[in-house]
Amino acid sequence: MRAHRPAAPASPSFWRSPLRGPRLTALLGVVLLAGITLLFVTGLLSYAAYNPDLAGGVNDQTPGKGLLGFYLFAWPTGPHWLYRVTQGVHVTLGIALVPVLLAKLWSVIPKLFALPPARSVGHALERLSLLLLVGGALFEFLTGILNIQLDYVFPGSFYPLHFYGAWVFLGAFVAHVVLRIPRTVRALRARTEPAAEADGTGLVAPEPAPPTVSRRGALWLVGGGALLLFATTAGQSIGGWWRRTALLAPHGGADPGSGPNGFQINKTAAFVGIRPQDTGDAWRLTVEGGGRRVRLSRADLLRLPQHESALPIACVEGWSTDDQLWGGVRLRDLAGLVGLGERPPDVLVESLQLHGAFRRAALRANQVRDGRSLLALRVGGAELSADHGYPARIIVPAAPGVLNTKWVSRLTFGAPS
Repeated sequence: MRAHRPAAPASPSFWRSPLRGPRLTALLGVVLLAGITLLFVTGLLSYAAYNPDLAGGVNDQTPGKGLLGFYLFAWPTGPHWLYRVTQGVHVTLGIALVPVLLAKLWSVIPKLFALPPARSVGHALERLSLLLLVGGALFEFLTGILNIQLDYVFPGSFYPLHFYGAWVFLGAFVAHVVLRIPRTVRALRARTEPAAEADGTGLVAPEPAPPTVSRRGALWLVGGGALLLFATTAGQSIGGWWRRTALLAPHGGADPGSGPNGFQINKTAAFVGIRPQDTGDAWRLTVEGGGRRVRLSRADLLRLPQHESALPIACVEGWSTDDQLWGGVRLRDLAGLVGLGERPPDVLVESLQLHGAFRRAALRANQVRDGRSLLALRVGGAELSADHGYPARIIVPAAPGVLNTKWVSRLTFGAPS
């Protein structure tokens, strides 16, 4: 007598959940279609906000992008909360979609094991798009989540991997949507899931196990998980009282303390190697441009006309501060010190820190000319703390946090672009 062998994953009888079916998969797919489209658009906007083509690509962490940079434009300075909103949506939505993505993958997992792997050229192309779709989705979500927690462990820089991965994923995503639209529409029009013998998708179990939850209950579970993740993430971007609910804030968000400098940072002065002697009385700011150069102490800067701007810090990790009241010298006034005050050009900003992807960053002319763009010396009426960029830092409306360079040592106006 032959021993009974359990069904293999390639066998329809292996998958016995009574919940799977084309309608459930279609409902989850529609949610992902809307959500991933918004994720992709806000991701592209985040890339554009870095102004990657400035100063010979000093801001560009994705060299060789070629035609993939076709949509780039001069990132505006208004409204001043623009990047705070677009990147907050990108990160918060990405985290909230995780339960939906996992549920969608669970709903179609029998298809991943179906044999033969390819019944025709068209079927082979469909399976290939599915492989790129699943792999691309997992890669993008995983690298994104690790990056916002400052626990990125993949080999290679996050920026090119996430950027190029997004384009690969998008290609597979579009192909999959086009191939699946007719079937999705039919499934959504149906009021119930078909019987196994009438199912042409291979998702309905021919030998279903007894149900432990209804399909509606499963959808509520997925939706509840997404709402829970949203509620424990969104506060880091919304600010105010809601910041207390951001239990999943990036890397745990160490308490920044109280007072004017009591708001979040990513990297301390000590972490990037800034020593007290680097920012002491010997510190000087070098301003160059138009064939001229001036060197200014902090006391010199404080004697220049002072201005204030109420602006947030908004980081690529999705967190942002409330509007802080910054005080300092306008960038366009500093350009005027080297004879470029009429229509100041782009500027290359250099930091005292010796290492890091954005120790040198470029700002566009429209950012320099905005009267709210400052070389900040104070925040909330107090001196900048060492961790917030003392003796001077950049603050620009609507710019990603990494372009608000801390510990500034040099400004070069009219740097080659």
